[in-house]
Amino acid sequence: MPELEETKRQVPAWVVTFADLMSLLMCFFVLLLSFSELDAIRFRQIASEMAQAFGVQREIAAIDTPQGTSPIFDTFAPGTPDPTPTDQIRQQTSDERPELLTYTSHADAELVVQEVVGQKMAESLGKLQEALAPEIEQGTLELEQDQTRIVIRVEERGSFPSGSADMTGEFLSLLQRLSDELTQMPGMLVIEGHSDDVPIRTARFGSNWDLSAARASSVANALLRNPAIDPGRLTVQGFAETRPRSSNDSAEGRRLNRRVEIVIDLTDPVALVESSARALIAQGRADLALDIEWEAATSR
Repeated sequence: MPELEETKRQVPAWVVTFADLMSLLMCFFVLLLSFSELDAIRFRQIASEMAQAFGVQREIAAIDTPQGTSPIFDTFAPGTPDPTPTDQIRQQTSDERPELLTYTSHADAELVVQEVVGQKMAESLGKLQEALAPEIEQGTLELEQDQTRIVIRVEERGSFPSGSADMTGEFLSLLQRLSDELTQMPGMLVIEGHSDDVPIRTARFGSNWDLSAARASSVANALLRNPAIDPGRLTVQGFAETRPRSSNDSAEGRRLNRRVEIVIDLTDPVALVESSARALIAQGRADLALDIEWEAATSR
């Protein structure tokens, strides 16, 4: 019996042959590996692409769209991300100017800045239109606006007698109401006198230059009756017939050319409003940009 059990524990003959074969195969592959060469550049390129493809953290600019990559293609070209499997997507929103909270480019921020400036100019123009509504309806006064100026144009009819710089009582009352509005607005006040090309020569006025300048000075003096208006804001200019609105070949054209213009120059306040709006956008507080007031901007 002991001999039989010892015979059963002996290793089968085929195992020796199998072990020899595995040893030979291992030596064969080791030999192949020793003959091979490693391309370090190609290895680093593949390793980098594999790292990007399998979600290794990397920096992405906030304005760039995240792109997935696929290891199936040799070039590892960007692939289209699959839709989210979530049935519902929820986010927190605000009802107060949500369009101002996020900007993807410098151009978007500049559009908001221009919107802020446009709103401030429109508000100022609206207040003047309301205060001067009767004269605007009668056609004796016009309002114009460009990017940084508001022009109040007053015709000679109803404001000055012909050839005189003494204003009428109605025009003086209008200037008193206008002065109250101007105290609420920033900017410089340029008062311009204009005439037609018909020569004038009287004891008081030697030419149209004298007449146009005297009329502008009369308007300035009337506005300065309001002590709230700083005299440093005012500039008086007389242009005679050098800046006509219409041709002087007709009576109607000459009537349009005889006028006084009060120009509200908002160039500096507009620049300060733009600066304040850009500062709020840079701080992530763009929703407050439209709340900027002329007074807050000009007091900086």
